[in-house]
Order: sequence, then C-alpha cells, then structure tokens
Amino acid sequence: MATVLRSTVTAKAASGSPGRRKGGSTGQLSPWRLAGFASLTVPIYAAQMPLAVHLPAIYSQHFGLSLAAIGAIFLAERLWGAAADPLIGALSDRTRSRFGRRRPWIVAGAIAFGLAAIALFFPVFGVTPVYLAVSLFIMYLGWSMIQIPYLAWSGEISGEYHERTRIATFQAVAGASSLLLVLVLPTIIDQVDPQDGALKLGAMGAVVIVSLILSLNFALRAFPEKPAPLTQPARLPLREALRVVFADRLLLRVLASDLAVTTGQGIRSVLIVFFVTHYMGLPQWASGLFLLQFIFGIVAGPIWAQIGYRIGKHRAAVAGEVVQIAINLGLLLVTPGNLPLLLGLTVAQGFAQGSGNLMLRAIVADVADRHRLETGHDRAALFFSAFSLSMKGGMALAVGIALPLVGWLGFDPAAPANTPAALNGLLYVFAFGPAVAHLISAAFIHGFPLDEAEHSRIRRALDERDHALQPAE
Repeated sequence: MATVLRSTVTAKAASGSPGRRKGGSTGQLSPWRLAGFASLTVPIYAAQMPLAVHLPAIYSQHFGLSLAAIGAIFLAERLWGAAADPLIGALSDRTRSRFGRRRPWIVAGAIAFGLAAIALFFPVFGVTPVYLAVSLFIMYLGWSMIQIPYLAWSGEISGEYHERTRIATFQAVAGASSLLLVLVLPTIIDQVDPQDGALKLGAMGAVVIVSLILSLNFALRAFPEKPAPLTQPARLPLREALRVVFADRLLLRVLASDLAVTTGQGIRSVLIVFFVTHYMGLPQWASGLFLLQFIFGIVAGPIWAQIGYRIGKHRAAVAGEVVQIAINLGLLLVTPGNLPLLLGLTVAQGFAQGSGNLMLRAIVADVADRHRLETGHDRAALFFSAFSLSMKGGMALAVGIALPLVGWLGFDPAAPANTPAALNGLLYVFAFGPAVAHLISAAFIHGFPLDEAEHSRIRRALDERDHALQPAE
C-alpha cells in the first residue's frame, strides 16, 4: 500500500502547496509509518462484510437459528451501538494515562473484539440466540472501542489540511483491500464445496483474527500520541454528548452528507444481486461484478486524494457525488443481457466509490479543530463517533427503503418469473435510488465554508493559544 501511494507523497512534496511544510511534526509523514497505522482498518473492515452478508445466512442454514431471531439481535445491536458509540467517544476524549488517550481504548477493544470474533467465526459450543447475541454485542463493543479512538487519533497525527486527506487515503486503500480479500474467499470456497458454511466462516474469521494481531502492533508503534490539550473536556452524560454533536452545524452537514452517501451505497449493495440475476438474466455474474467493483475501488483512493489536494476536500466530495449520479443514471441505458455496458459502469463505480466517504472523514478532524477553538474542548473522538449514527442509519434506510419499494412495485425474488413492469421497477429503484441519495449528499456538502485557508487560520489560532497556556519555565 505504501508503494501504491508513494507517487502521491512525491507529487505533494514537490508542489509546495499551502499548509504543507516539509520536515517537523506537521510535515510529510512517512508512507511506511502511515501504512502501518492504516493497517488497523484491515480487521475492522474485514469483519464488516461477513457480519452483514455471510454470518446471518450461515447461522440460519447451518446452525438452525431463525431469521426472525437473527434479525432481532442485529436490530438490537444497532440500537445499542447508537447509544454506546457517542459515550465511548466522549470517554476517550477525557482519558488521561501514561499510554495516551487513544491507545488504552484500542488495546482493550482489540481484546474484546478478538475474543468475540473467535466465538462468532469458530463456534464450538451449542449455537443459540443467546450465544449469538452475547458474542455479537461484545464484538461490536470492541469494534467501537477500537474504531472511534483510532479515527480520532488519525485526525491528531497531523494538523495539516491536506495531510489529513493523505491519512484517510491510506486507511481507505487498506479497508478496500481487506474487503476484497473477504469477498474472494467465499468465491473460492464455493468452487470447492459451496455447502460448507463452517469453512467459509472459519476462513473469513482467520483473516479477521490474524490481521488484528499483526495490525495492532504496527498501528500502536507507527506514531506517538500527541499530548492531550491542557483544557479538559467537561464530563458529558449521553444526552449532553448528543446535544453537543447536534449543536454543531458544520458537523451536522458532514453527517447528513455521509448519511446520504451510505444510503445510496446501501441501496446499490442490497439490490445488485437481484438486478444482475433477475433483470439482467446473468446470475453467474452477480458475485463477480460486486468483486470487480471493489478491485477498482482499491486504486481509487490515491486518485481521489490527488483531486482533493488540488481542489479541496469538500469540492472533491461534491465531484465524486456528481460522478456517481451520472454512473447510476447510466444504468437506465442497460438492457437485459447487455453485459459490456454493465461492466463499464461497474468499473466506473469502483473508481468513484468511497470518494465521499474518504473526504468526509478527513473533514471531521477539521471540524473538531474549529470546535476546540470556539469552545476550548477537544471532542474529536466524540465527533468521529457520530459517524456510527450516519453509517448505521444509512444502512437501515437503504434496507428499509429499497426492499419494500421494489416489493410494492411487484418484484418477487422467489417468483419463477417477474413481469416486465416489476423488473422495470427494480431497475428504476436500483438506478434512481442511489442517484438521488448522492445528489442529496452533494447538496449538503456544497459550499462548505471550512476550506484550506480557513483551516490554516484555525490551526494558527490553536497553536498560539496552546503556546500561551504552557506553564512558564
């Protein structure tokens, strides 16, 4: 991954763009250190696809759990996460220890995450709804304890406007690579023994656990934590933490944009198998096209980083959304059996995917800087924890909108054959749903006032204030 992004490093070093200084703690960061730090996204993302796609089916088919029980457990986890994530963010911001603010949470979360992953992916006891619920809740708790402080730490490694885009790019490439790996494994196993659910589960679990052990060491050693601000955030109960989040208008714009992005991506993910299988009549291509999209998504990160360097993060986010609107509307031109056009649009989608997610997460650290300047409180982890609300909300909206809508339009995946009207309804939801969502996302982030010049002013003011607060020697 460091090799893939080395050209980005060289180009920006030569450009001498504003806000980027060579040398010192705020200059160019080592690509190898960034790769080590970004490696922690591998186990986090590697667990995402199995938990969302494969684990429910395998636990139902091979361990006999009812779909109703599995659905209720996953729904309860979403509600639990919505309450727990902001609390973890607020507590991480307040943590003071000899090991830093973020490291203790990441290590404790990794222990919980790893033990629960062993229980979920390698079940050795009788699998019951209680077994699934307890294991899943502990795993998601550990996931949040890793991810939220880790994202906050990624915004603290550098205060430079464009360097934060570079950090987010390394993380995006690592995450896309891990998703690709866990998508390939079930495909390979299907060629050997498609009925062996335990083998699929174990293979994906091995990727999660091994990558967690390796990446934890790399990430914790990659960079030192910067000293915590001298001003201590006030103790925040959950209700007050949520009030702080929803009172920041810039953060709300970023979250609303991310909610729309996630909803659009979710609609596409939920319907792509139905679209390729039933509308296109190409069931043998359903998994392959999904895999192809992620392959091209890996190389998309550095491309969008370069765009962000040149035009700014919020403009790059808008540009990415506009491209995705055009791609999704292009699906209206696809006709049953027309594989070449669908392949071309899938490749284009791979290049465009993640552009909004990458830029929006890089912007959050800038918004947290602005909040600290205005209030005197560093609440970076709390702000990053709010992304769990937009992510989970977007995924829930995608399922809650897309599936009932195509059903209302007459589509039935279990029917021997669907009517032309039902198949056209599937096409329209698959094309227009993501297009509208990406349009909404672009509208929220268009004209975002926190650009490179404004962020440089904020950082100078923060540096001056922090220097003034240092005790006299």
